[in-house]
Amino acid sequence: MNSESSAAILRMRMVHRDLADAGITDERILNAFMKIPREDFVPSGASLANAYGNHPCPIGFGQTVSQPYIVAFMLQMLECEPGNSILEIGTGSGYQTAILASMGMKVVTIELIPDLAVNAKKTVLSIVPGADIRFIVADGYNGWTPAAPYEYIIVSAAPPRMPDGLEEQLNPAGGRLVIPMGDWFQRLISVTRNGDDLVMRESLPVRFVPLVKPGKK
Repeated sequence: MNSESSAAILRMRMVHRDLADAGITDERILNAFMKIPREDFVPSGASLANAYGNHPCPIGFGQTVSQPYIVAFMLQMLECEPGNSILEIGTGSGYQTAILASMGMKVVTIELIPDLAVNAKKTVLSIVPGADIRFIVADGYNGWTPAAPYEYIIVSAAPPRMPDGLEEQLNPAGGRLVIPMGDWFQRLISVTRNGDDLVMRESLPVRFVPLVKPGKK
């Protein structure tokens, strides 16, 4: 069996066992995970078994590509609709970016580390060519106001508290944010904006790398 066939089998197993059987029910999310080759977003030399394990994988610079289940769970919390705009804070390897693009989202993705951003752009566009993605190399700790408001915001690293101004970049007509938050003890937080009202809910305990503060790498 060649590596491409092996990867397809492992990808299918991951989607069924680690996502669908664990409570991910959105077919758009499951289909996107089935399409995107996770092995292309981990360092070369990593085994296929490691690439498709239900755990984070290091990608250098102190960053990781998140556990597949957690990525899928956060997307299910967002309840993404194709064609809408989403700000992704922390491009990383680009795996989640590719998932979002495969779901038909209009993606603005921002990454502080230039090497990661360059590699992610090359990889993502080779897999989902023609996708509506804007890649930005900049400090995204407080979001990215030039393209606001967004229907959705997803944050791929954990700040100790809510970054200033992030909620205000949501569409006031039901925009939604999902973010891991906390220091040693972290939880996934969802925020829904309706006008000036914000509804915040806590969800799973998680463990993410820290969201780098402005001026620090």
